[in-house]
Amino acid sequence: MKNSKGTFITHAAAIAAIYVVLTLVFAPISYGEVQVRIAEALTILPFFTPAAIPGLFIGCLIANVIGGSIVLDVIFGSIATLLGAAGTWMLRKNRWLAPLPPIISNTVIVPLVLRFGYGVLLPIPLLMVFIAIGEIISCYILGELLLSVLLPYAGRLFGTDRSSDLNEKKK
Repeated sequence: MKNSKGTFITHAAAIAAIYVVLTLVFAPISYGEVQVRIAEALTILPFFTPAAIPGLFIGCLIANVIGGSIVLDVIFGSIATLLGAAGTWMLRKNRWLAPLPPIISNTVIVPLVLRFGYGVLLPIPLLMVFIAIGEIISCYILGELLLSVLLPYAGRLFGTDRSSDLNEKKK
C-alpha cells in the first residue's frame, strides 16, 4: 500500500470512527470512576501506523463530546489518549511495552479530571487504581488480543509488515 497523505488521513479517520462507535456502544462502561473503555484497545494501533495517533485523539475527543463529558474531560481525557498513542508509537519495537503509555497517561490524568472536573470525592490514589485496572483490561488484554489478530494482516491493512520485525527480535 502506498504511503500517501490520503491513505494516512483515511486510516486516521477510520480509527477515529471506530473509537467513537466502540465508546458509545459500550457507553455504560466507557465513562465514570470505574471504567473499561473498550475503545482504548485501539491504542495498540500506533504499533502499526502513525495515522492511529491523530485518529485516536480525534476519536476520543468526539466520543467525549457526544458522550456528554465536561470541557475539562474533553480536553484532558483526549490529551491522555494522544500521549498514550504517541508513546505506543515510540515503543512499537517491543509489543509488550507498547501498551504501557496509554495505561500510564490515563492513570495519571483521568483521576485528576474525575476529582477536579466532576467532583468525585474518592481519594485520587483509589481513582488511579480503578482507572489503571480498566486500562490494563483495555490496553493490555484486549489490545494485545487485537494486535495478535491484526499482525498477520498488517501489510494489507496498514502497508507495513510488523511480523518480520517481531521475528527478528526472537532470534
